[in-house]
Amino acid sequence: MRNIAILASGSGTNAENISNCLNNGTDIKVAVILSNKPDAGVHLRAKGFGIPSFTFTGAEFREGSPILRKLAEYEVDFIVLAGFLLKISGDIIRAYPDKIINIHPSLLPAFGGKGMYGDYVHQAVVAAKAVQTGITVHYVNDRYDEGAIIFQKSCPVFPSDTADDVAARVHELEYKYYPAVIKELLGKECRSKTG
Repeated sequence: MRNIAILASGSGTNAENISNCLNNGTDIKVAVILSNKPDAGVHLRAKGFGIPSFTFTGAEFREGSPILRKLAEYEVDFIVLAGFLLKISGDIIRAYPDKIINIHPSLLPAFGGKGMYGDYVHQAVVAAKAVQTGITVHYVNDRYDEGAIIFQKSCPVFPSDTADDVAARVHELEYKYYPAVIKELLGKECRSKTG
């Protein structure tokens, strides 16, 4: 059994999609969900799946050791960021070399870096009149959005698009491809409920 942890700061739609896929028909298990926000929607979604979830302060995430203790408690050997907004501490990165991945809602290196997440990315894509955007799955290192790229998938941006239009298209890519990339990295197959 491979135990993964999901780190999330928001509503948890990607975490839910990943859990739907990985906890059904594989020997990969979402063992625990960690967040930096006690009121994040991901906690409610985790409860629905029977997955334990915990909140840690920003200081605890920066310091690293409280997180590492919780990961060890759940025998986690792989970490997936799904809408997690804090920088990962060096101690965690060193403890999980090439075992922490993130998904970014653009084709990196475009529209990446500190402060570039969620709707900020989509707004920047529209403002730049980009003709395409997409998703990038990458390893996490000590710099925002600069880890080695694992996978990218593009989608068009049309002149009439709003940031919401772009976000909807990008979310479709996230839901379809992020679980598949995780499975491939862990060398497993599973049936996704989202197709």
